[in-house]
Order: sequence, then C-alpha cells, then structure tokens
Amino acid sequence: MSDFEIFWTRFTSPGHFKNFLTGLQNTAIIAVFGFTIGLILGCILSTILIIPKKNLIVTVLKRIIDVYVAVFRGTPMVVQLLLFHFAIFRAVIIPPVIEASLIFGLNSSAYMTEIIRGGINSVDKGQLEAGRSVGLSFTTTMVRVVIPQAIKNVIPSLGNELISLLKETSIVSFIAILDLTKAFRNIAESTYEYFVPYIGLAVVYLVAVIILTIIIKLIERRLRKSEKK
Repeated sequence: MSDFEIFWTRFTSPGHFKNFLTGLQNTAIIAVFGFTIGLILGCILSTILIIPKKNLIVTVLKRIIDVYVAVFRGTPMVVQLLLFHFAIFRAVIIPPVIEASLIFGLNSSAYMTEIIRGGINSVDKGQLEAGRSVGLSFTTTMVRVVIPQAIKNVIPSLGNELISLLKETSIVSFIAILDLTKAFRNIAESTYEYFVPYIGLAVVYLVAVIILTIIIKLIERRLRKSEKK
C-alpha cells in the first residue's frame, strides 16, 4: 500500500474519522467563540480608550488597558494558554473547550482593541457630535452610531483576526483538547508515517481559510452595496 492509501484507510476508520469530526468541531467552536469574546471586549476597551473625560478613574482605566494590550500582544499565544491552564485556571472546573475559548478571546481582544480604535478614529467626529447634540449619551452614541460604522470600516482587519485565530487553535492540544491538529497527529502516530497526514492537515486548514475569506469578501461586498443605496 502507498503512504496515501495507508493514511486514507486510517482516516476513514470509525475511530479516527470520529476524532476528525470532533477536532473540527472543537476548532470551530474555539475560533468562533474566541473571536466573539475578543470583539465584544475590544469594543468595550477601545471605547474606554477614546473617552474624552480626563478624570482619575478614566486615566487609571486607560493605563490598565494599555498594559493589558501590551502584555497579550507581546507574549506568545502558547505561553498564555499554558499559563492560564496550569496556573490561573488550575483550581477552576471548566470544560477545556470553553477554557480555550476564553483564553483565545482575551488574546484576541488585545488586537481587536487596536483594530476597533483605528476604526473609530476613521469615523467622522461629526457623527459623535451629532449624536450628542440630539441628546444621546456618550455611551449610547458610541454603541448605536460610531461603533457600527467603525466595525464596517475594519471588516477586512477583523476577518484577518478570525483567520489568525482559526490557525492558532492548532496549539490547543497542549492542554489536552482534541482539535484538528491532534486528530491528524493521532493518525500519524498510529502509522509512523507523518508526511501525508500533515499534508492532509494543511489542506483542511487551507480549505477552511479559503471559505472564511470568501465569506468575508461577500460581507464586504454586501456592505459596500448597502452604502451606495
């Protein structure tokens, strides 16, 4: 049998194929939930960073956020994953997939904060002033007027962040989560043949990224059409 035939025989066996489906599901959950958590936190943190008021509380919050962003952007994702799993979350009973989603969400929020802040700065300041002039609070104006426009402006960057999260999920096997990488590694270790399984893994990630890229472009196109109406 050729290397491919050996791989295909193992891949299509009930046990390994079930692992593949479970790994695919866990990878998707971690990427999507991590992205969602990062987006929500990013919106909140970026809003705080642009608050015009300069009282002590706001100043302290801004300094804390600056440190938070610097730490999560300046340290490797795998180090954060191991630190949270073996130290910070050690005494907490939490499903591994949810735990990984939270960690990825915290990491992503650091990048989202800067992305969304850039998007907010790209929105005409008159939008904020117009909202305040009709009696809306700063928070309401940001949530209903400014942030939706900011997110629309940074859709490509947000799409890139989602793609990066999807690829970074390949490290979650470090904390004993069955993901795509772990599923294909199990096949490789069962056959002692690594080339074809890892090529297969690369193809699966590539297909997933291509699908996400197409979806992101469709969203961009739809938003551009809505702006022209």
